[in-house]
Amino acid sequence: MKTIPLNEIHQKLGAKMLPYAGFLMPIEYSGIISEHLNVRENAGLFDVSHMGLLWVKGQNAYNLLQYITTNDVSKLLPGKAQYSCLPNGRGGIVDDIIVYRYSEEKYMIVVNAANIDKDWEWINKNNVFNAELQNASDEISILALQGPKSVQILQKLVDIDLTQIKPFTFITTKVAGEPDVIVSATGYTGSGGFEIICYNKSVLNLWNSISNAGKEFDLKPIGLAARDTLRLEKGYTLYGNDIDDTTSPIEANLDWIVKFTDYKNFIDKELLYKQKINGVTRKLIGLKMVDKGIPRHGYNVCSKESNIIGHVTSGTMSPSLKQGIAMAYLNINYCKPNTEVFINIRDKLLKAIVVNFPFV
Repeated sequence: MKTIPLNEIHQKLGAKMLPYAGFLMPIEYSGIISEHLNVRENAGLFDVSHMGLLWVKGQNAYNLLQYITTNDVSKLLPGKAQYSCLPNGRGGIVDDIIVYRYSEEKYMIVVNAANIDKDWEWINKNNVFNAELQNASDEISILALQGPKSVQILQKLVDIDLTQIKPFTFITTKVAGEPDVIVSATGYTGSGGFEIICYNKSVLNLWNSISNAGKEFDLKPIGLAARDTLRLEKGYTLYGNDIDDTTSPIEANLDWIVKFTDYKNFIDKELLYKQKINGVTRKLIGLKMVDKGIPRHGYNVCSKESNIIGHVTSGTMSPSLKQGIAMAYLNINYCKPNTEVFINIRDKLLKAIVVNFPFV
């Protein structure tokens, strides 16, 4: 079991520590609901240093990324970031990623913690362009400062105007005296904020400095459990639950990151194009409970005739709505909004309706 650099800090803060993606991680501090709502209303500080970071460099970096990702890397200007995924050659997804462009010959990829080794092997296997690759996952830490008060908090620690950093853009700057820190206007909560990428030696000072700067703004440390409920309320997919090697980005409602342009040749382009044109037999949709109940991963979804028509991939009791919500793959014939379906919860068929994302 790996530990992140701030492991002892989280334990001193009273965090509940549990294994996640091969790492011992802080799952919750003061409670999932209070942490969740504090991010929505104020701000929260997450340690997501389990995430992986890969560099792609050299004169063929662009060509490699265009080939192994579904999104159009040509749209990335220096200082821009892009959500994308790695197709697996069979129509499934190796991982969902964020690609950052520094320059024509320098890109950074942030990958899911559980997929670091898998992604590294896949990218190397498909590196027919001989781009320069580096796995820097063990050298870096990532903090996520999320919530409507994030700008006010972080602004106290930098000299630049943070309001100029638009969504999915980033800069490298000095934060709380620490040099070469990447400040990226990205996140996984849907409440705004930043992800802060630094060398491991800088992370303790950054955590403490941000925590102190956030006291007057009711900043709280937030665990992975609230991170999951926050992303679910916004309809953001989680690898291993909602997407994996058996799900295509077309099925997962990620059509918007699959770009079928003449100049972009990528893995699975033909297969995914056929799905786009001909349609798929199932789709990832949102479900909101009508009856009282909490949907969970793996629960069957049924028609009013009690026939199984799909399954829940992620589900929870929404802290914001105080209502059960879920993401589920359903037979395409049942995916229209406001369609009534029934989730099998403890051998009871409880009513839910199909809704569009986001829930909140």
